[in-house]
Amino acid sequence: MPSYDYRCEANQQIYEVRHSMSERAQTWAELCELGGLALGDIDPNSKVTRLISGGGVVNSASLKNPEAPPCMSGGACPGGRCGG
Repeated sequence: MPSYDYRCEANQQIYEVRHSMSERAQTWAELCELGGLALGDIDPNSKVTRLISGGGVVNSASLKNPEAPPCMSGGACPGGRCGG
């Protein structure tokens, strides 16, 4: 599941939250629900802003096995899915 950085407009703090790509928080209450955060003393209706962050890029040279998994190279993966 991807992680996203949000800034709470009430306290200007940045929070990293993991949630599916189809979800998006717009208020502190929504962010707390998605990320399992405590509401604390912040107004639940305070706006939050999702920040743009760079995606993690993995260089194949840093991997133990830089070869693509079988399903990425045209073969079949065990169990019908990669890694499984």
